[in-house]
Amino acid sequence: MTTAEASYPEPGIRRLITVSVMAATVMNSLDSTIANVALPHIQGSVAASADEISWVLTSYIVAAAICTPLTGWLAGRFGRRRLMLWSIVGFTVASGLCGLASTLGQIVGFRLLQGVFGAALVPMSQAILLDINPPERHGPAMSVWAMGAVLGPIVGPALGGWLTDNMDWRWVFFINLPIGAMAFLGLSLFLNDTRAAASSRLDLFGFAMLALALGSLQLMLDRGQTKDWFSSLEICIEGGSTLVFGYLFVVHTLTARQPFIDLGLFADVNFTLGSLFGFVLGVLIFSVLALLPPMLEGLMGYPVVLTGLVTAPRGVGSFLSMTLAGMLIKRMDPRLMILLGFLLAASSMYAMAGFSLGMDARLMIGSGFVQGLGTGMIFVPLSTIAFGTLPPRYRNEGAAMFTLIRNIGSAIGISVLQAMTIRNTATVHARLTEAVRPDNPLLASAAPGFDFDVPAQVARMNAAITRQASMVGYIDAFWFLFLVTLAVIPLLLFLRKPQPRAANRDEAPLHLD
Repeated sequence: MTTAEASYPEPGIRRLITVSVMAATVMNSLDSTIANVALPHIQGSVAASADEISWVLTSYIVAAAICTPLTGWLAGRFGRRRLMLWSIVGFTVASGLCGLASTLGQIVGFRLLQGVFGAALVPMSQAILLDINPPERHGPAMSVWAMGAVLGPIVGPALGGWLTDNMDWRWVFFINLPIGAMAFLGLSLFLNDTRAAASSRLDLFGFAMLALALGSLQLMLDRGQTKDWFSSLEICIEGGSTLVFGYLFVVHTLTARQPFIDLGLFADVNFTLGSLFGFVLGVLIFSVLALLPPMLEGLMGYPVVLTGLVTAPRGVGSFLSMTLAGMLIKRMDPRLMILLGFLLAASSMYAMAGFSLGMDARLMIGSGFVQGLGTGMIFVPLSTIAFGTLPPRYRNEGAAMFTLIRNIGSAIGISVLQAMTIRNTATVHARLTEAVRPDNPLLASAAPGFDFDVPAQVARMNAAITRQASMVGYIDAFWFLFLVTLAVIPLLLFLRKPQPRAANRDEAPLHLD
């Protein structure tokens, strides 16, 4: 047995570490969506306005975005094991405090802590699974990791709705307590720490500029729709801050001797393109998850629990395809698997572009299942190929950036698609109302007896037009996602297939004490 082979844990210990790591991953990924459906109940409990209660989501998202890039440096400075344990304890305690909160200020502050401590959980779990497995097992390991990273946000709304309806909104946070305890116990017992290599000095200015740019961007994207975008002074300030701090960060990174982000990370073509595909995947997964609940509940009258059940097959499809991808990754070119995944995702978007107000749940369930198959088939080989040619010394920083770029994609996708839907709805509504006039014979045949002098009839007509216009707005958004999915497929030609490598001393990233 070589030194490198001896550095990997025994199979039994590896499985226990994997279970513990995935518990932490699921706990964090669930919280990105589980609280959304509970917002109306939280709003009533803490007596907050609609604008104020949005900070429950915004505080978590902004804190996680700011702290995610820092996780690579923290792992190198303090060790991955200690960083994970600190993060799990902090996230679990913050979750319990969120459940106990009685005022808006308390819950926003504790959600901020959740974002700070939770930022490291997903990228470090990916890096740990890559490190405890030899190179030939990276594909199956990424299949397991992807299930936690992707299924959590998909299952979150359904689980949050069930907990809120059957127990109390506080349980969307209390549910993290046993999961966090299990993850902490498992990692503290079975995960050995990496030897702290000579840690680089923190580029404080570079981190500060990146953090301010990301924080401003997240605030702009999260609050833009409610503030009518750039007609609001707040959004203009946040947009300007994003550009200024982003520019300063780029200039500093290109000129500093030891920048916060090592540019050698992006010299690897597979990692750079993999991050770009991850950005698109974030758009596909999270923007659809943001669009479907208001469409089903607002236009079709679905209750919260039924909405969760109808969208659940998306998670079933992802689970099945991730399991299959983990088995095929060593037998099939990962680029072909990614191609198949994007084609499945595109076909599901094409089907969703055929939605109508008169459809039943079968089209929703079928298209969601196919999209789940596609995104699962993309995620596993994408994670494998992005890190397959990346030197192990970049693994901590690479995992953080891979997660950050995917999260930015989801934030931008949600904001752009929601804005597009609302604006297209207004445009279609204006066009449809142009035809509602007394001299239009089509109106007389479609709505005989309609009287413009009866306010109740005019209100019902306006409501019907609004529903039709809203449906068209959603359909336009799905067409846009269909085109985006097809547009990125040619970039697969530039990906390189990772060559099988035998484990050696240089490739053993985990040096156990």
